[in-house]
Amino acid sequence: MGKYMRLLHSLPPYNFMGLEPELSNFKNAKVAVLPVPYDSTTSYRSGARDGPRAIIQASRNLELYDDDLGYEPSEIGIATLDELEPSRSSPEETINRVEKVFEELIENRKFPVMLGGEHSLTFGAVKAFKKKYADLKVLHLDAHADLRDMYEGTKYNHACVIRRVKELCDVVSVGVRSMSKDEAKYIKENKLKIFYARDVKKWDIDEMLSNLKGKVYITIDLDVFDPSEMPAVGTPEPGGLHWYDVVEMISKISGEREIVGFDAVELAPIPYETSSDFLAAKLIYKIIGCIFAKK
Repeated sequence: MGKYMRLLHSLPPYNFMGLEPELSNFKNAKVAVLPVPYDSTTSYRSGARDGPRAIIQASRNLELYDDDLGYEPSEIGIATLDELEPSRSSPEETINRVEKVFEELIENRKFPVMLGGEHSLTFGAVKAFKKKYADLKVLHLDAHADLRDMYEGTKYNHACVIRRVKELCDVVSVGVRSMSKDEAKYIKENKLKIFYARDVKKWDIDEMLSNLKGKVYITIDLDVFDPSEMPAVGTPEPGGLHWYDVVEMISKISGEREIVGFDAVELAPIPYETSSDFLAAKLIYKIIGCIFAKK
């Protein structure tokens, strides 16, 4: 083997966390990471289709050991699937493809983690889980309510995703700080539970938990973070949450409820600004670690 080939062979494998085969083999892994490079309904800044690759690339530079949790979450096995090819015909078809993959992962008893891509993808994941768990609840972290019934000619726009999810199961939204007049009316009429970003210092985690009885799926639009920490999103909103706000909340909830899967969406990488990619990758690894620390 020549010098160049030895160098290539020594690089970390190109998968989430750069794991060697014994920890990234699908058959033995407990977690399956699904990248979905899709942003066809993005309405402001595009680029979320590049998010999954940026997250994977950043993850290969993370430490495997989590000093907060006291172990290496990678030990449970984390397999990275091939990118899911989005549909060129319609947003609904892409969502259906996500649903089918999640159904297969659930059948194979894998814990699914989806890397977006735009937020509309979440509906496919929730549809698959709702078929298995009648008591499913969704914890939704986002700067935006995403409760429009239709936007730009489709019910499957990223701005409609939580409206579609709400038609299937109860949702607890956290970090919201932007919505339309119609969305505000819908929230009021349907008495939806929203933990607004402006009230972060007053949040009661026990109240969140009381609204999350049953199996829980978590969806994280990365614009829930303040732009000072996460500028690389399609629609940044001032006044967002910070790293420890989010990590502490998810850590407590995962300790009290059964999390069945989660996604992190809407990373739109900015050239030469890698801190956002790194935050997204570390958040995903941290959540995996919190969920499996008790198992």
